[in-house]
Amino acid sequence: MTEAEQGPWRVGEVEERTGRRRTERERLADALRERILAGELGREHRIDLDATAKEFGTSRTPVREACLVLAQEGLVRVAQRSGVTVIGVSAAATLENFTLMAALSGVAAQWAAQKITERELLRVRELHREIRVAAQVGDDVATLNWMFHREINKACGSPRLQRMLADAGRMVPRRFFELFPEQVPCSVDEHELLIDALAKGDSSAARGITEGHFRTAAELLSTRLAEQEAGSAPA
Repeated sequence: MTEAEQGPWRVGEVEERTGRRRTERERLADALRERILAGELGREHRIDLDATAKEFGTSRTPVREACLVLAQEGLVRVAQRSGVTVIGVSAAATLENFTLMAALSGVAAQWAAQKITERELLRVRELHREIRVAAQVGDDVATLNWMFHREINKACGSPRLQRMLADAGRMVPRRFFELFPEQVPCSVDEHELLIDALAKGDSSAARGITEGHFRTAAELLSTRLAEQEAGSAPA
């Protein structure tokens, strides 16, 4: 898939149009970033390069390269003697990241309501049905949810906005529903409201529903991280 089609969550090992296979560095950076953003690798956690290489079935070099990418993003600290240490992401930063995603996704939905074609709307409806079925049987909702929002982002008709979404989306964990499975029913209901707004061409409603969709996720994840921060704080 192209970079413009990645937001809000990147999925897959091969870019669809170019056929370019993602490098080990990219794959490892994505996996480690996801764990940090979800709070699975907390602040001051030491990333063992050898153990990580063994886990992912690769060599030490791409793991170190991935950590350098994360260092540039401010998620880890790489030092000569102490190795790689997680800086992490605070509850406040998580809330900020989701707020940016909410604003950008809201604009994308607003524009999509004005431009979406019947074919694009049909695809959105199909993905919504797949999400509902997956939620009932316990299948992968996260990937389908990503695809659902990607179709709406594509329908906005703005490659520039899609690139901005892709950049912002790197700092938002895509496995939200794995962390908060109880939110799936609420999300499905919100998707139905969003589809209805898109079908009616109601740009104001589409934007408001989308922003609220991300706002709920922001509050849940930031609360989770705040609790983890409090639990790891010295007495």
